[in-house]
Amino acid sequence: MDSELAISALGALAQGTRLETFRLLVKHEPHGLPAGEVARLLDVPQNTMSSHLGTLARAGLVRSERQSRSIIYRAELDRLRDLMLFLVKDCCGGRADLCAPLIAALTPCCLPDKVLQ
Repeated sequence: MDSELAISALGALAQGTRLETFRLLVKHEPHGLPAGEVARLLDVPQNTMSSHLGTLARAGLVRSERQSRSIIYRAELDRLRDLMLFLVKDCCGGRADLCAPLIAALTPCCLPDKVLQ
């Protein structure tokens, strides 16, 4: 990821409703949510939510897919991964021991249940 893409993604997330929208869609991976359901869950008018989803889509953070009469939105986890890696790529000047707490804090949320036991 280059700086321009990172700035676009971070800019899209630098607003409360868009940040909460993205976090909600991450929670509902891999199935996603219909746009109207996202608006309802976050108590945001549908036309306002449409604008927020458009901003997130232009930044590459969400994608949409029409299913019958609904538009389903999903988080772009590859873009999230790229953004996180961009932010920490040169973490602590290459000293893995200094990055270990960050990695440890991120890892439990994504490990299969059997590994956590």
